[in-house]
Amino acid sequence: MRTASFRRASRLLLGCTLTCAAALPVLGLSTPALAAWQPDKNVEIVVAGGPGGGTDQLGRLIQSIISTHKLLDVNTVVLNKGGGNGAEAFLDMKVSKGDADKLVIATNNIYLLPLVSKLGYEWQELTPVAAVAEDDFILWTYKDAPWKDAKGFYDAVKSNASNLRMGGSQSKDVDQTLTLLLNQTNNTKLVYIPFKSGSEAATQLAGKHIAANVNNPAESISQWRGDQVQPLCVFSKERMGYTDKVAGDKSWSDVPTCHEAGLGIDQYRFPRTVFMPGNVSAEQRAFYTELMRKVSETPEFKAYVRQNALVPTFLEGDQLTAYIEKDTARVTPVFKEAGWLRN
Repeated sequence: MRTASFRRASRLLLGCTLTCAAALPVLGLSTPALAAWQPDKNVEIVVAGGPGGGTDQLGRLIQSIISTHKLLDVNTVVLNKGGGNGAEAFLDMKVSKGDADKLVIATNNIYLLPLVSKLGYEWQELTPVAAVAEDDFILWTYKDAPWKDAKGFYDAVKSNASNLRMGGSQSKDVDQTLTLLLNQTNNTKLVYIPFKSGSEAATQLAGKHIAANVNNPAESISQWRGDQVQPLCVFSKERMGYTDKVAGDKSWSDVPTCHEAGLGIDQYRFPRTVFMPGNVSAEQRAFYTELMRKVSETPEFKAYVRQNALVPTFLEGDQLTAYIEKDTARVTPVFKEAGWLRN
């Protein structure tokens, strides 16, 4: 049986215990918070393209912005690995599993190449970080062509396509894919001629060696300014938002949409993507996503987007994955009909 003195002693002991406990530092509040993850060695920016191309220019711009704005405490180095239309870079990402000090700058080729070639990797084995912009595509023809608009061009193709050729950059890539989509949609058989680059295709068009080409704005602007080519329509749901005059009295916003012309394709773009190797942590992925967001918000990056008439875009996480899956589903039937799908 507890006595009154025992109860008083117990109350004193309990009071001391609570007072002493309150005086002790709370675990975790008195110690510094753990620092968020960041790279502790130089970061490789691998470019899935050769020197001087659009992907290379973007990779080096990202490096310059990171350095100028001191967005990393470590250095960055740009490495070009453009073999096999970027496959060299993507295989490097695969074998670098778990390496969080490496990024690759690419387009949609990073997820579409495995559909048409046995390359030893699938895009799901890598880690999507962000899409930092998109390229619109334009249907171009040469100056003083007998057709004055996109509808007139495709009427000519339907009438007699035997002497008409569409040019573009490389084979089994975005330009040829768009040409095949146009053939399917408009029930035409326009022959596609691949060139080494979009710039070469633009030069061939200016010389009237081909009837038309599909290209992003930047790669044909010199010929447009030189009054050698003219844009027929842009594959976008809305006209481009750039109103500054870029070729005589014409701006990008003056180019009609291909939807207006009745070509049956409302929109066709490709993304500028950034990926990491597989098996990195969510924290590491989030770090680089935020880094790319900071890059995309700088005046230099916005000027680059405007100068190249790109579509301001920032996709990450589920949004980016959904974009990739939708784009893949759209072109897979085209690849199948063309006999491109790998066995």
